[in-house]
Amino acid sequence: MPSASQRVALVTGSSRGLGQSIAQRLGRDGYAVAVNGLHDAEAVRVVQAIRDAGGTADAFVGDVTDEAAVDELVSAISARLGAVDVLVLNATGPQPDIPLADTGWSDHLAQLRFFVGSPVLTGRAVLAGMRARGWGRIVHIDSEVSDRVPQQRSAYVAAKSAQIGLMRAWALELAPHGITVNAVGPGFIPVERHAGLAPEVLAEYVASVPAGRIGSPEDIAHAVSFFASEGAAFVTGQRLVIDGGRGVP
Repeated sequence: MPSASQRVALVTGSSRGLGQSIAQRLGRDGYAVAVNGLHDAEAVRVVQAIRDAGGTADAFVGDVTDEAAVDELVSAISARLGAVDVLVLNATGPQPDIPLADTGWSDHLAQLRFFVGSPVLTGRAVLAGMRARGWGRIVHIDSEVSDRVPQQRSAYVAAKSAQIGLMRAWALELAPHGITVNAVGPGFIPVERHAGLAPEVLAEYVASVPAGRIGSPEDIAHAVSFFASEGAAFVTGQRLVIDGGRGVP
């Protein structure tokens, strides 16, 4: 059985935020990591961090919501690193607060494009190779919003809920091929876009978490590392919510 050091992991949207931490963790685990983003400079920065830590990585710029770009991305990864064995579906876009009365179908399509469209395009692009090798790991990054629904985010909640259904359907169909499909559902994890949040907002969130702290990107990366590992070979169709106990009834 090949080790992690002989496998390739593609993390979509990994040039910053949660994806960056996931890519760096998989690099430490020994995978050759394909760092993906829309901007070359950001992706190269993450690649250098992985290499500085002794890992293997390369940067691949591409829009994973565009079918032609996805095909080019996967071809480039195969040529430079090898066929993709682990796919982490992390790419995301803006998630604006929009009152229900103002939420149109175009707003739903914008969210579905990232959280259903991108996983379908990227998953299909790597699927033939995983089936041929009889081994694969697909990990979705969804969100706690499917369980703790926020106000004015109906399009985002609907798309994330659809992503969970997609994960389970793929898991059932791909299990006989040695391919597992699972999901990690983060609670609130501060990243760059949250830098301007008021201290009282953060304090209110912490007060709602039994663990008494806000989660870190590394908390999410640990879970992805498990789902990508040999140790998770008999785990598929599962969703691990990482929220410090906030979702416990």
